[in-house]
Amino acid sequence: MDGAYKFLLALFLAALITKEASATRYPVGGSQGWDESTDFKSWASGQTFKVGDELVFKYNSGLHSVVELGSESAYKNCDIGTAVNSMNGGKDVVKLTKPGTRYFACGTMGHCGQGMKVKIKTVTADASSTSGSSPSSSTSSTSTSTASAFQPISSLIAMTASAGFLFAFDRLMNA
Repeated sequence: MDGAYKFLLALFLAALITKEASATRYPVGGSQGWDESTDFKSWASGQTFKVGDELVFKYNSGLHSVVELGSESAYKNCDIGTAVNSMNGGKDVVKLTKPGTRYFACGTMGHCGQGMKVKIKTVTADASSTSGSSPSSSTSSTSTSTASAFQPISSLIAMTASAGFLFAFDRLMNA
């Protein structure tokens, strides 16, 4: 019974660590970052955002900020006065916690109207990764291939961490 308990606990912990390691961090706008010169619509259309993934907004905090808008109407009209969240750190991370659509814009006067906004559609983590359109810019494909390239490494790190934890746990239980 004691061995079965340890095995189930180890299996649970390994699954938990592997799930967390498989999440992808997306630098918003790819290599250009959160900047007026970026085509955010093209960038976002080349990505498949899943629950658990993270968006990283990198920008000069003196020039830009990030506001999350609560509706498509606010997004289309650049109504930044109705923001549900506001960030200005220069390297802001937003975790995608549930499926659905979220809207982000620059909070600096006039920047949203110039196109500095992005609509993020998040799907469940087990949803198919096929996208309706192919990446239309080099930053899209670079960001996607980089994220894909690190998936096996992330899994290997998670398994190694799980093994180390299990070894330490076993030593503790048998001490």
